Amino acid sequence: MEVKRRTAKTLVSKLGSVSEQTRTEALCELRLISKHDAESRPLIADAGAIPYLAEMLYSPSAISQENAAATLLNLSISSRESLMSTRGILDAISHALRNPTSPAATQSAAAALFSLLIVDNYRPIIGSKRDIVYALIDIVRNPNSLPRSIKDALKALFGISLYPLNRATMIELEAVPALFSLVVKDGRVGVVEDATAVIAQIAGCEEANEAFRRVSGIGVLVDLMDPSTGSNGRTKENAVSALLNLVQCGGEQAANSVRETGLGVYDGITDVTENGSAKGKSKAIALLKVLDAGSSILQDPRFDSLSSHSS
Repeated sequence: MEVKRRTAKTLVSKLGSVSEQTRTEALCELRLISKHDAESRPLIADAGAIPYLAEMLYSPSAISQENAAATLLNLSISSRESLMSTRGILDAISHALRNPTSPAATQSAAAALFSLLIVDNYRPIIGSKRDIVYALIDIVRNPNSLPRSIKDALKALFGISLYPLNRATMIELEAVPALFSLVVKDGRVGVVEDATAVIAQIAGCEEANEAFRRVSGIGVLVDLMDPSTGSNGRTKENAVSALLNLVQCGGEQAANSVRETGLGVYDGITDVTENGSAKGKSKAIALLKVLDAGSSILQDPRFDSLSSHSS
């Protein structure tokens, strides 16, 4: 362990060298060590690497920014507190997201955010950085973004959306049209699944009803539950979760909007009650109860058995 500690200190000291070649070589070595040796991660952080790495995120050099972002991602696995306590770290990550020198830099910066967002207390802090939220939404919205970049951005947005007070900011920064556009236009199952997971969280705020209405979001969610669209089970459950959150926050107006989509919505929800996970089933049953409370449509005999199942 002592050898690893000395190695970390030596390499970190080289990050402050006046020689760009020395800095780059040390950085590349730190990236490799932090990737493959879990024991060395806290040692590298303790040796003072994080401020240097944060500064390198501003570098116009692709090799510097990319390796710094990847090393920060590796360190975030075990040294989240060290990262978050480093002055200016979020501004540096924001810069890398908005001014990436390569797709890999974008991906590592977004993935590092997602790693930090695992900690509940960091969600309001990161979510209050509007430039970060906007940058992530912009990655999702940009047709030139690579699939991996989009997935990493979606995961970070999901982490941000888990803190309820962040959702209104996300809506204000146009997350809803960006996410629904992705769902409608992107045929990749994993991307649609991740996008609907974020949509389900954002639906849980008062501002969501109007934002969803502007993009015909309820209709899109109902379509996702239709067997003919080929959505997987998790996507269907995310759609149910989104509709449930929407009607719970949007009241009777939102519930009526869901009912007005017709019998198809009940077929889709019923499918989740029968074939979903335990969590998915409970949400689907809860959604049916809310819709049933103000609707005569469930007098259809097909739903008699479901009513008794959900009592």
